[in-house]
Amino acid sequence: MNMELLVKSMYELVVETSTNLPRDVRRSIKLAKERENAGTRSAMSLDTISTNIKMADDQVSPICQDTGLPTFKIKTPIGVNQLQLKEAIFEAIQLATKNGKLRPNSVDSLTGANSGDNLGAGTPVIKFEQWEKDYIDARLILKGGGCENKNIQYSLPCELEGLGRAGRDLDGIRKCIMHSVYQAQGQGCSAGFIGVGIGGDRSSGYDLAKEQLFRSADDVNPHEDLRKLEEYVMNNANELGIGTMGFGGETTLLGCKIGVMNRIPASFFVSVAYNCWAFRRLGVKMDPESGRITDWMYQEGDKPDLTSVEAAETAATIEEEATTIVELEAPITEEKIRSLKVGDVVRINGMMYTGRDAIHKHLSDHEAPIDLDGQIIYHCGPVMLKDEAGVWHVKAAGPTTSIREEPYQGDIMKKFGIRAVIGKGGMGAKTLKALQEHGGVYLNAIGGAAQYYADCIKEVKGVDLMEFGIPEAMWHLEVEGFTAVVTMDSHGHSLHESVEKTSLEKLSQFKERVF
Repeated sequence: MNMELLVKSMYELVVETSTNLPRDVRRSIKLAKERENAGTRSAMSLDTISTNIKMADDQVSPICQDTGLPTFKIKTPIGVNQLQLKEAIFEAIQLATKNGKLRPNSVDSLTGANSGDNLGAGTPVIKFEQWEKDYIDARLILKGGGCENKNIQYSLPCELEGLGRAGRDLDGIRKCIMHSVYQAQGQGCSAGFIGVGIGGDRSSGYDLAKEQLFRSADDVNPHEDLRKLEEYVMNNANELGIGTMGFGGETTLLGCKIGVMNRIPASFFVSVAYNCWAFRRLGVKMDPESGRITDWMYQEGDKPDLTSVEAAETAATIEEEATTIVELEAPITEEKIRSLKVGDVVRINGMMYTGRDAIHKHLSDHEAPIDLDGQIIYHCGPVMLKDEAGVWHVKAAGPTTSIREEPYQGDIMKKFGIRAVIGKGGMGAKTLKALQEHGGVYLNAIGGAAQYYADCIKEVKGVDLMEFGIPEAMWHLEVEGFTAVVTMDSHGHSLHESVEKTSLEKLSQFKERVF
């Protein structure tokens, strides 16, 4: 194979996967938009998602800033040099990271050091298989950490909240799958997709579950029992009312694919791989002689236009009908914060500062590099590029899942006087209590909408703690028109807590045997 052409082909696969959502996924999102009630926050979220997808297309930029851990599944004819393919993938990954198509996500598990180029022990993941066909089948999935953290594995028999006992049979599997959708709530950027693996051991079960995510959203399971189970889940999971981003609504799940393998008598695992709406997986067929791409996968059929005048009107209606639309600019007073309540829409102008896992841990033990009194912290690990003049530019900047900061958030807000935090998926009881005591709010942005929010960032004013790597550094961002929804206020109210409670009640209606 021609190494130069091979690297070019793998680079195209990486870039397209990061920036161009597959057509089957677009069709699923379009159906969700048609099903959602107009004038709701879930409808607004789906419109924002649609706008973000188009922006990523137009700008050839990451759909979501969390480009995950790249996972390749490659089938090669006998005789193809897999070592050469692996080297080409490494070069393509490095180049894509350098060009801002991937975020540097490879972190040393012991030292916390970011390699800066997405290469390291175990990254990227590359799985080879030989087959008897005469072409190379190369597929890639970019699965972000927010949805990866909502993966779940059940060992049957077990007791499930809201559903009771799940036994070692098809109905027990059904209960596990329904519970997996419930437990994800809005933290995995719903509405999402799930891949389910039945059987195997703990590791092969997860592999099988993730393998299901490489199936087309439009396909039909050839196994009759699994086809019926997939159909059941799709017909009923949306009755849980979790909705887009966990705001409540008609669509929680966009797809369900199930696979099965044998197991040993002592073990019965049901493994679920959750994937957000930004379902980034593509594939190519390649000529094994040259390394040239001959065809693309998952791009069959129509490419629906997800943006429309109606979408813009829906978003405008949300803001018009909101109880309050508040313009926020830091430093924010406690009085201003306490005037906000769950459901209010805010538009932020001025400064905000990013802070993720490393920053929160650092701030718990050290002083802040800047004065954070009255300021806003954004749970975000952006994709950044520096130009020839040394100026940083934001290439993608959506919110990360906030619950990871639960051990730190309340204490840090009190310690430094922070008045607002922005993220996705909500936070827990400790943070809610701190919001009440200190006078703070939690603002929910739309998960995955990395281009939509990057467009709101007008300038990078500075950066601190770069030793933690680009995603974990504290970026000083000047924003304009950054819109989010108050989902936890200073009066003890939490939309996330309410949706979790009502969805658990709805989950209980699926307790009785079906299969």
